[in-house]
Amino acid sequence: MLWSRLFIPTLRENPAEAEVVSHQLLLRAGYIRQLSAGIYNYLYLAQRSLLKITSIVREEMDAIGAQEFLLPALNPAEVWQESGRWDVMGDNMFRLKDRFGRDLCLGMTHEEVMTVIARGEVRSYKQLPQIWYQIQTKFRDEPRPKSGLLRVRQFIMKDSYSFDLDAAGLDESYEKHRVAYCRIFDRCGLEYVTVDAHSGAMGGSQSQEFMVATEAGEDYTVICRPTGYAANLEKAVSRPVPPAAPDPEADLDPEKVHTPGAKTIEHVAEFLKLPQTSLMKSLVLIADEKPVLAVLRGDHQLSETKFQAAAGCNEFRPAHPEEMRELLGADAGSLGPVGLKNMRIIADLALKTRKNMVCGANLDDYHLLHVTPGEDFEPEFADLRQVAAGDTEVDSGLPLEILKTVEIGHIFKLGYKYSHSMGLNVLNHDGVETPVIMGSYGIGVERILCAAVELFADANGIALPASIAPFEVVITPVKSSDESLQSAARELYAQLKALGVDALLDDRDLSPGVKFKDADLIGVPFRINVGKKLAEGKVEVVNRRTRESADVAVGEAAALLAAQIAAAKQ
Repeated sequence: MLWSRLFIPTLRENPAEAEVVSHQLLLRAGYIRQLSAGIYNYLYLAQRSLLKITSIVREEMDAIGAQEFLLPALNPAEVWQESGRWDVMGDNMFRLKDRFGRDLCLGMTHEEVMTVIARGEVRSYKQLPQIWYQIQTKFRDEPRPKSGLLRVRQFIMKDSYSFDLDAAGLDESYEKHRVAYCRIFDRCGLEYVTVDAHSGAMGGSQSQEFMVATEAGEDYTVICRPTGYAANLEKAVSRPVPPAAPDPEADLDPEKVHTPGAKTIEHVAEFLKLPQTSLMKSLVLIADEKPVLAVLRGDHQLSETKFQAAAGCNEFRPAHPEEMRELLGADAGSLGPVGLKNMRIIADLALKTRKNMVCGANLDDYHLLHVTPGEDFEPEFADLRQVAAGDTEVDSGLPLEILKTVEIGHIFKLGYKYSHSMGLNVLNHDGVETPVIMGSYGIGVERILCAAVELFADANGIALPASIAPFEVVITPVKSSDESLQSAARELYAQLKALGVDALLDDRDLSPGVKFKDADLIGVPFRINVGKKLAEGKVEVVNRRTRESADVAVGEAAALLAAQIAAAKQ
């Protein structure tokens, strides 16, 4: 392609509305333009990169025997109501009505539609296993779209679904996807980590996320580098930082103490001259319309995911102030578990061996000293807390790190969630009707592009891996007026194209400095500068990411670049 004929509207300054690096550079490099909040136009360069990403995805999905479908983005409400997710998705789902008043939605994912197809066509175990996938536009009514393509309302997803007769079959389908995903992300040139995850609204049991570490991320991943442990913050477990002070050893009875105006853990700790680790915090939550008291160490934070699992509820919310007073007789800041008989009490495991701690007295402006979990109140114990800075791995005791990350892929073992709710059954080997076990597997296509930009950007712009860059090499004659340079550049362009290299010829009548800056900005991984050394039969080959350059014989440059690009793709 000739640069002079392409639409690449580059910008010299960072747009004011762009906060994260990938958003800034994708705008500056002319990849995208915003249409409205969370909705973007993908221009020429973005589309070339996205097509390369989807090509890699297709090749690897086809390699595991998956079959590509294309399902409607517009779904009738009935299929989502069958699965029970019509209400669960809440305001995140785009909903509309047709001219006859029938409810419709824009698909966020396609478990329901795939299940409908399988239910209507798959009758026998002989037709299993099946893996079906699509690359389709999805929609999410994101309340706070930001960070460019990282949090949007319309996006491209590769979603696939496996159908198996039994758990062993699902294990095999799940592993096929895990391996395929690693190949996809490796081929896209990403640095990523696979972490244990929570299935959320998707349902199911085992779940793993593929995460890229970046400050632009809104997820948090907990890792232990020496052991390879990795889990998202919702699911991660750890040994907590030891209490800042030892518990009193004496066998003491609870003692009421006046704490006027002290409503927070910080204020109570300061008032009593105790570390926060010697206090307990009590959170009143309404789980499936029933009150539950969650009790944690004062300096710990509740993991909503872990609480939901421990409480065994479908949904929960914080209690309203009037509900707290009605249930416990006091306002927030003075609440505690001692003497409670009207609700479940679930205490975090970090409290199991503690004694003589402080908690609210269920009387405004009063707390109780010398409270021992398991003696002064009888809770259920469960892991409720988020991993915190300074925690260590459970098994090894080695330090954990908490990284900001972006999710680029997620795989789920759905189990029988959709088969049971939507009646997907087949006849087994004995002719007995049995439910089909399912898996669901997603990849965010734009997120791969954004993650690559975040990982490899530098002060000069984007530095994409060769496999997903819009072009693999740009040939830059440094003087537009020099016909010998132009002729050599055109010959190199033709040779590279003949070798299958995706080349761009910068034939614009601009200064070398402007051309070099533009090439760096848009992220082409290699550049051939055709300049004064052509008189010696040489051109300069530049590696965009490493900034390394070498003078190469003009007759060898095309073959050398083709080999380097092939190696880079590996």
